[in-house]
Amino acid sequence: MAQRTVHCVIFKRELPGLEEPPWGGELGKRIFENVSQDAWKLWLDRLRMLINEYRLMPARKEHQEIIAQQMEQFFFGGGVQLPPGYVPPSQAK
Repeated sequence: MAQRTVHCVIFKRELPGLEEPPWGGELGKRIFENVSQDAWKLWLDRLRMLINEYRLMPARKEHQEIIAQQMEQFFFGGGVQLPPGYVPPSQAK
């Protein structure tokens, strides 16, 4: 079976797409249709940072809403704002 490709909203070119929608609802469908596997990996790195910095618990509905908002912003809204005072691990002392 040929691998499906998408015109990735992050990398602005045709790249291998995800195998299935990674999130429920309309947002998951938009991501499936417009986000490459490579861009999804970038998001997962950002998500780990968000979970750690904001102490999110993905099982909680209110935290899922925050994650969905951040995901929407990351892929379709021009990027995600970093948490106030966030220092990347490579720069932390």
